[in-house]
Amino acid sequence: MKFKNPFRPKAKPDYKASRSAPLLVPFGAKEAVFTPRHYDALAREGYQKNAVAYRCIRLVSQNAAAVPWALFEGSGADRRRLDDHPILHLLHRPNPVQGGAELFEAMFAFYLIAGNAYTEAVGPKGQPPLELWTLRPDRMRIVPGTQGVPAAYRYSANGTQVEYKADTLTGQADVMHLKAFHPLDDWYGMSALEAAAFSIDQHNEAALWNASLLQSSGRPSGALVYKPSHPEALDTLTETQREALRTEIEQYFSGSRNAGRPLVLEGGLDWRDMSLSPKDMDWLAGKDVSAREIALAFNVPPQLVGIEGSLTFANFEQARLSLFDDAVLPLLDRVKDAMNNWLCPRFGDNLTLEYDTDGIEALAPRRAETWSRITAASFMTLNEKRRAFGLAPLDGGDTLAG
Repeated sequence: MKFKNPFRPKAKPDYKASRSAPLLVPFGAKEAVFTPRHYDALAREGYQKNAVAYRCIRLVSQNAAAVPWALFEGSGADRRRLDDHPILHLLHRPNPVQGGAELFEAMFAFYLIAGNAYTEAVGPKGQPPLELWTLRPDRMRIVPGTQGVPAAYRYSANGTQVEYKADTLTGQADVMHLKAFHPLDDWYGMSALEAAAFSIDQHNEAALWNASLLQSSGRPSGALVYKPSHPEALDTLTETQREALRTEIEQYFSGSRNAGRPLVLEGGLDWRDMSLSPKDMDWLAGKDVSAREIALAFNVPPQLVGIEGSLTFANFEQARLSLFDDAVLPLLDRVKDAMNNWLCPRFGDNLTLEYDTDGIEALAPRRAETWSRITAASFMTLNEKRRAFGLAPLDGGDTLAG
């Protein structure tokens, strides 16, 4: 009989880890890594002050949030759709102050503005969550772990700090981190606003120029030239005369309310226009170029944000399809994968979330075309066609029609 030595050390479990993972912790474990950008500046200049970026973010986030979700159990031939499940109820009513569309819109908007979106699961420990909340990205700090996955998520607000511990091997925590690809950062994502920052600055400056132009009666600055009325007069105005003249012009001849008021000059004064016309400065064309570049960064067709171009029905319909193909559906794919890795396992095994493309109205022309092709396919059986549409098979539907 063979006895076990009670003093023999236990064998260490065979964990798999990347050999380069420890190199991702530049400041040591358990030290929060700060975001390499100013989120408040991105949100203020890109979202709050720029109509094109605001429109792009709203278009993508609202359309993505309107897409319904479907839950499936099992896999392969045994896979079936669930119409009543706690996950579906949670996504429909995630917390007392938000509906499902509002929660997802906030999640998508945070992702597009900051390149990062955080969602908190609230509920009893070890049990499925009862609520979901979005968290502001600028308040979150990631604490790197030693194996290349976060050790914790540190959230600070109003002088209070909350830390969400993460599993050091799997990275699972009560916070889901959705991040965009960043070529120079291991922990945080890169926002589309960063790529479009230069174009946003140009567009904002053009808008500021236009506003200043309107406030100056629609006329750029010129020069008042003083010509002495008689030879014995001084060649220049005194400081008191110059200040009085400047005050009078700003008070009575500047601003939209004084637009068109005639300028009465006396005492040898002459007005000379020193401005360039908008055509000479190519101002409008430059503003359109900046707007197109902003839309390009978000994969939004320029027709949908009011940029110059054809707005016929056919082109607008194609633009809507392009919006979903290039911007909305890729974003939903990222969220779907994140939810299946983070949320579904909390409710049990063999559960999969999918977004329901049949609920997307913009894709209706494409669905109709697909249905027509499948219906007309003479090489497919009735049940094969029904299976392609997600319908149950029928008795006698496995033979080809003669």
